Amino acid sequence: MVKSVPVWIWYTALRVALFVVPLVVLLVAGVPGWIAALVAALFGLSASLLFLRRPRESMAGDLYAARHREKPLVHEDDAEEDAAIDGTSAETARD
Repeated sequence: MVKSVPVWIWYTALRVALFVVPLVVLLVAGVPGWIAALVAALFGLSASLLFLRRPRESMAGDLYAARHREKPLVHEDDAEEDAAIDGTSAETARD
């Protein structure tokens, strides 16, 4: 069974591609490096705002859901570590 790739990985890969492809084209065309980087950054930003709206909104929704959970995720190891720390501090408080 193949797991789907998280949205943030696709979004990041597309953003990087929208910067790198114009940068390489401009550098091959002989444009000075700093100008090529500036133009590629502006192109990448503009293109991502225009064409990557759905992945950006999906990623924002995932982040919102992760930050506003009803009950925070507690892993078994975390609970055991917290219990061990609480037990140690309770014993030292009695002494």
